[in-house]
Amino acid sequence: MLAAVLATSIAAAQAASPATTTIPQASLQHAAQLRDKAVADDTGYKIVESLTTEVGPRMAGSEADARAVAWAVAKFKALGYDKVWTEPVTFPKWERKSEHAQVLGDHAQPLTLTALGGSPGGTVEGEVVRFADLKSLQEAPAGSLKGKIAFIDVPMERAKDGSGYGMGSQIRGRGPSAAVKAGASAYLMRSAGTDSHRNPHTGITRFEDGLTPIPSAALSAPDAGQLSRLVALGKPIRVRVALDCGWTGEYTSQNVIGEIRGRTKPDEVVVIGGHLDSWDLGTGAIDDGAGVAIAMGAGKLIRDMKQRPARTIRVVAFANEEQGLHGGRAYALKHGADVRKHQIAAESDFGAGRIYAFSTGAPERALGAVKQIADVLAPLGIAYTPGEGGPGPDISPMAAGGLAWAALRQDGTDYFDYHHTPDDTLDKIDPKALAQNVAAYAVFAYLAADAQGDFGSEPKQVTPPRE
Repeated sequence: MLAAVLATSIAAAQAASPATTTIPQASLQHAAQLRDKAVADDTGYKIVESLTTEVGPRMAGSEADARAVAWAVAKFKALGYDKVWTEPVTFPKWERKSEHAQVLGDHAQPLTLTALGGSPGGTVEGEVVRFADLKSLQEAPAGSLKGKIAFIDVPMERAKDGSGYGMGSQIRGRGPSAAVKAGASAYLMRSAGTDSHRNPHTGITRFEDGLTPIPSAALSAPDAGQLSRLVALGKPIRVRVALDCGWTGEYTSQNVIGEIRGRTKPDEVVVIGGHLDSWDLGTGAIDDGAGVAIAMGAGKLIRDMKQRPARTIRVVAFANEEQGLHGGRAYALKHGADVRKHQIAAESDFGAGRIYAFSTGAPERALGAVKQIADVLAPLGIAYTPGEGGPGPDISPMAAGGLAWAALRQDGTDYFDYHHTPDDTLDKIDPKALAQNVAAYAVFAYLAADAQGDFGSEPKQVTPPRE
């Protein structure tokens, strides 16, 4: 009797514990063939060429936003996706019309800058007060900058993983509010970028609740250096900043979604994607036309295989990532209740440099399958780096609700030379490097979709690591 009870308890415990996730040998062989085909394929490059040429810049809420959505729907269909649809994403609309700045007085000269997304318009003249870091501005006494222009001058450090961007984005996101609190009439910063070209880097900023926004802009690196040298002369330097920009109402765009239907478990999905919008200065080639092309191209190559994977491949071209992850948040709101049906997800949003590392947030039971995927990725020059990386930006809202994620980390050594600038154009993309990305995403998506077992997606509140 005791033995029977014990056996029943063990069986119940085993039933309650998820099985170890594995990938069949045949699937690994198919994925290796897919990988080798993909590195010699130019589908991804043709897609990003089409997007950046036919649509060009596509800032959220602009006329080109609607054209980009129509382009994505048509492209998914032309690539042979089984199902294509859109889901609405509504957000505040910000517009840029013009931007100018100049040094006044004895050293009069123009300054090259660009308004930060979210900045109000206005023309301001005032003495420039330079700060060597964000902390110094945040500690400035209330009212101490009345009638003046706050200026933070911090060069961004170049790094393969883009880690230098963290401080730059904080200066862009928090600096304007700190300037308002100190009484400043306008805010300037050295662009969050690693280049030395006279191309300023835009990007979204925010103002804390209760604060009256002030004109806020980023100077190109050479102009930031010039302004610092002028301030160092030891006499007051006055600057005029004139921005014509601001919030102009509300707009509804779309997440555009295409699916390659799974062979035996079509209701379960592996999600890959990128964001469809871009800033308005360049043509959005590396940010994030490349990501959209990588995901679309990977799905197309999987579609062309003789045997599809068990689960559905879902490719999402997210709306308005640049101004606040609006597409990713909308996707999580609509699909969060079905998190268990999402096998795993990955987003490409760091340019078109070669992928050099792979990791996931998968639980222990799935690590054997993760290693199997890593082994097929290895011939592409991709190392398995457990414990590193995090979900892509548009994946992160749903990852916070329990979605399993993977990170295919790209070499971003020169990414911030072009990021959010007029230089974000097609010629910055190496077709061979892009093909390597497509191959990696195709292998990852195919094997995750054909795995026996899951990668840990379940409803739970977590704080995923930041990419």
